[in-house]
Amino acid sequence: MNRTQATGPARTSTLEVPGATLHYEVRGEGPLLAMVGAPMDARAFAPLADLLAADHTVVTTDPRGIHRSIVADPAQDSTPELRADDLARLLTHLDVGPAAVFGSSGGAVTALAMAQSHPGLVDTVVAHEPPLDELLEDPAASHARTEQIIATYLAGDVPGAWRMFLHQAGIWLPDEVFQAAFGSPRDRQQAADEHFWFARELRHTTRWRPDLDTLRSGPVRVVVGIGVDSAGQLCDRTSRALATALAVAPVSFPGDHTGFVDDPAGFADRLREAL
Repeated sequence: MNRTQATGPARTSTLEVPGATLHYEVRGEGPLLAMVGAPMDARAFAPLADLLAADHTVVTTDPRGIHRSIVADPAQDSTPELRADDLARLLTHLDVGPAAVFGSSGGAVTALAMAQSHPGLVDTVVAHEPPLDELLEDPAASHARTEQIIATYLAGDVPGAWRMFLHQAGIWLPDEVFQAAFGSPRDRQQAADEHFWFARELRHTTRWRPDLDTLRSGPVRVVVGIGVDSAGQLCDRTSRALATALAVAPVSFPGDHTGFVDDPAGFADRLREAL
């Protein structure tokens, strides 16, 4: 089989975990590869997962509180530790590990938290552009800007919050692209997911500080991935700080922060090499 060939529809199911019902999808056969985002749900990874399913069992999931993964208490915060525990329960349920875990953005933080707390379930973590503000030279300033973003969103200025967020991230969008993405009315699900991320997930994800000693000395191999087009962006800087702290060379991936969406074929080839 051509390794770039898709392998048919995903098998979908749910799993009950403490405080939530997780939606997850399974594709293909072979070594287990879990792919996680935060706040991105399984849909963002589907084209990449289809390609990698040619030679892997690929698991994708909606993180708790997002889209199809329903939480019992919408006021409960989503922390990296809690999401790592969800993923550990999912991989234990599937019973086909140990797994490689690819996480992007907040999902990379989830993957690193899992490497610390559940090292027996994962052998490799590919952390693609984790927003680890705690590793910056002045984390307090970054945290203050994040608090301002959250407050702006909760006050009802959705476009304003997104403009501030993108500015902090170092991501520039043409005005027409920004308006199409963030200036138009949201449907009910999109609005709910967005609110959960700003109110319950963003703060804990960006404030999480990895246990660098545990990651350096533990059994899990950590690969730090950075988009070739992300130079100078916030997650480029946090990822390079993580790679330096772990004494590993960062691995370049196609595109920028969402390179796996924009170029799934090129990204799949690079991820296979990294694994």
